[in-house]
Formats: sequence, C-alpha cells, structure tokens
Amino acid sequence: MSNITTNLSESSLQSPRRGFLARLAAGLVRAIESSARVQSRRARIEALEAKSDAELARLGIARDQIVYYVFKDLFYV
Repeated sequence: MSNITTNLSESSLQSPRRGFLARLAAGLVRAIESSARVQSRRARIEALEAKSDAELARLGIARDQIVYYVFKDLFYV
C-alpha cells in the first residue's frame, strides 16, 4: 500500500494570469501614487517661483535653489 501526500499552498493554486493581473494592478497603483506626488511637488515649485525675491529671502531660499529645496528629501539626504 502506498500513500501520496500533496502540499498545495494558496499561491500555488493561483493561475499565472491572476498573478499577472495582480502585478499589473499594483504597478498601476504605484504609478498613480508617484504621479500624484510629482504633481504636488510641481505645484509647490510653481507657488515658490511666483513669490518675489524678498519673500524667498525671508524663507531662506534662493531662486535658483527652489527645485533643490522642494526635492531635497528625495535626492539630497
């Protein structure tokens, strides 16, 4: 007499197509979130560019450093 044991996990039961769709949906969500972050930073840049040099000086920002100021937490840590 022989016994056969099969261990099937939840992930092994999913079809490859379902995995593809899940990865695609996750990628789309990441892209939308990234776009929203960039758009909000772009709005911040435009608001700072609209200020006078005196207003920027009070904030401690030089006009040529606006982009650096807005994105410094991402690139210049």
